[in-house]
Amino acid sequence: MIDLCELAPQYVKTIAPYQPGKPMSELQRELGLSKIVKLASNENPLGPSPLALEAIHRALPDLALYPDGNGFELKTSLAEMHQLELSNIVLGNGSNDVLELIARAFLSPDTEAIYSQYAFAVYPLVTQAVGAKGKVVPAKDYGHDLEAIAQSVSEKTRVVFIANPNNPTGHFIAGDEIKAFLQKIPKNVLVVLDEAYTEYLDDQLTYNAIDWLNHFDNLIVTRSFSKAYGLAGLRVGCGFAHQDVIALINRVRQPFNVNQLALVAAEAALHDKDFLDKTRAINQAGLLQLENACRTFDLSFIPSVGNFLAIKIGDNALEVYQQLLKRGVIVRPIANYHMPNYLRVSVGLPEENSFFIDQLRIVLQH
Repeated sequence: MIDLCELAPQYVKTIAPYQPGKPMSELQRELGLSKIVKLASNENPLGPSPLALEAIHRALPDLALYPDGNGFELKTSLAEMHQLELSNIVLGNGSNDVLELIARAFLSPDTEAIYSQYAFAVYPLVTQAVGAKGKVVPAKDYGHDLEAIAQSVSEKTRVVFIANPNNPTGHFIAGDEIKAFLQKIPKNVLVVLDEAYTEYLDDQLTYNAIDWLNHFDNLIVTRSFSKAYGLAGLRVGCGFAHQDVIALINRVRQPFNVNQLALVAAEAALHDKDFLDKTRAINQAGLLQLENACRTFDLSFIPSVGNFLAIKIGDNALEVYQQLLKRGVIVRPIANYHMPNYLRVSVGLPEENSFFIDQLRIVLQH
């Protein structure tokens, strides 16, 4: 009998699967807890935009029909917002889908992709899945060392992944630094600027990378509706690039890769400025709440501008994580990022943050 698994390419067999945050339902089944606070997956604690919920309700009667495979309405709103053509936009089943499409379109077993140490785990996953080589550049202060990344580009480099802000560290790179970095990268190397958390930036940090598409044909900016827009359960993301780049990505994109409810919810959420402002405000207050608790407990942390905080617990980080689970708090161990001494904590509602802080205090005292 043939062992079919042995027929798979070696680069697929050696992939370490992505580790999602522990679901609340799983913890409920395991421990039967009455109160569970999940601060593990960088979700919006406010839930979805009210406008998105209304749009979903209106779309329910049409679920027997296939969605618009081109996502015309959502693309039109995105194009108007960013002063682009529809041909400059690709939609995905979450921004992870867009990242995978980029890898399928531009990478192959004889090429390489570059990404930073401690960068988003999906970059090595999508790179290895197509048999390309992943080149990891050592981080600088838990963030991207742009100079070292630029120097690492070789004749085999086809894609460079940059996350800003970065997950799981929360590190941020100023816009002018990224623009200067783009000028150093060869035109035949695609730079993926992953901005899944950009909506959380305050006005002093905000920059507009999408405007740079007029100057850099090798730039693609990816965005997500899973974080600030509160639509993680629907999985919808997008990418902005030169029309030729988008056309190539569309060749490997599955038809109807974004479902109908995701399309209408994302289009509605784009117009909910009040919800986005409230999301940003509660996140900034929550970050401060978590940071102050760390100072009280004499715990160091990596300064973050996302909706999460990487907290250095020490050698017993995994034990602390497990003890928090028993007390109804789900956070994220990040040993898979080679940060075994850290726990990543998502910002929740004020009362959720307080519950985490209270339980952490108890665990640390034992």
